[in-house]
Amino acid sequence: MPAGSIHLLIDCNNFYASCERVFRPDLAGRPVIVLSNNDGCVIARSSEAKALGIRMGEPAFKLRREIRKYGITVFSSNFALYGDISSRVMRTIAAVAGVDVEQYSIDECFVKLPPGQAHNAMDIAREMRSRVLQWVGVPVSVGIARTRTLAKLASHGAKKLPSGVFSLLRPEEELDAIFRRIPVEEVWGVGRRTAALLSRFAIRTVYDLKHADESWVKKRLTIAGWRTQAELRGHPCIEDDMLHPPVRKTLVCTRSFGEKITDKALLRQAAASFSARAAERLRAEGLKACAMSVFIQTSYFRQPFVSDSRQVVFACPTSDTSEFIRAAESAVEAMFRAGVPYGKAGVMLFDICEAARMQGSLLSMASEEQIARRNHLMASLDAVNRRYGRGTVAFGAEGLGRGAWALRQEHKSPAYTTSWKEIAEAKC
Repeated sequence: MPAGSIHLLIDCNNFYASCERVFRPDLAGRPVIVLSNNDGCVIARSSEAKALGIRMGEPAFKLRREIRKYGITVFSSNFALYGDISSRVMRTIAAVAGVDVEQYSIDECFVKLPPGQAHNAMDIAREMRSRVLQWVGVPVSVGIARTRTLAKLASHGAKKLPSGVFSLLRPEEELDAIFRRIPVEEVWGVGRRTAALLSRFAIRTVYDLKHADESWVKKRLTIAGWRTQAELRGHPCIEDDMLHPPVRKTLVCTRSFGEKITDKALLRQAAASFSARAAERLRAEGLKACAMSVFIQTSYFRQPFVSDSRQVVFACPTSDTSEFIRAAESAVEAMFRAGVPYGKAGVMLFDICEAARMQGSLLSMASEEQIARRNHLMASLDAVNRRYGRGTVAFGAEGLGRGAWALRQEHKSPAYTTSWKEIAEAKC
């Protein structure tokens, strides 16, 4: 096979559960599960929990007997902790690789090694795994191959090995022997519907897809399927910019309440909090929104079901938290009905554009100096909250402390890495 760049896919094992274990070494070898918002369903499981037959998406209330019987440790989701540990993992990997990391998700990243480092790929992968485990405390698996799709496939094999590293830099006949044993649904980009379609045409393994007729694949699976097949054949077709999603069209921040709300002031606080979170995410992506929609509703299981929404169009595209909060509060005032037990609210920002490509507007009533000052204020707000934890500095409209509308998180771990008040203590 001709020389070329080598791709590594680094995947954190059982990431959320592993993050919880970083500060709880007593949980090593014990079953751990992490629950979704409002402690609803299982979204992460340790290997021990998987061995007990606990499924992803299983409602927590159905597992009460198993939790007691097997001594399963339960955690509420702590995304601030997971995000911080993720950034530490990525920085560690970049330090070992000496090249930029292409982060694909919170627990996965690609590293592209130049052709000259191909012969060192296994050593680099082992060093990455060892360094991340030592410096961060999270176990990772590393797949090595000539394309990103093959590297993703190799990472599945790495999870089954004690070494945590698996390479597909092998002769063609050896690769085909491996591919004959792997179901086609394990290929990156092949979902259940695509796998069902392929099965109807007797394409059930990775080998079958790799050697299928190229024109048939392009016709049935479009250009995306054709790229996948080419990558399985060892020809890189996924460019670096394809890993990054296009500029979003909408941004939604919505949540079910921990308790039903009948008080208008609390509902305003919830809408303000969701607006602030949406604005923070918008600025982090360098975007501005031209319009906003706010909705409030009761539980679907309550009769009669009550739902209402309002839309607000801004004079100029904005990412200013205060503008979103004012719009959200005004919408709640217009929609609120006394005595209705609201169970969910949310905001959606739409008509989104890139801030860097925006032109000035004649409709703006603010001067350039005023706009610059607001932008600096929002940047400072984000910088403080990034450094000291989300919510360190917040708008008064969001309320003080944890409101009745906040998520139910009865098993949430401390903010070990993002709050000085909850930092881990070492006892000597």
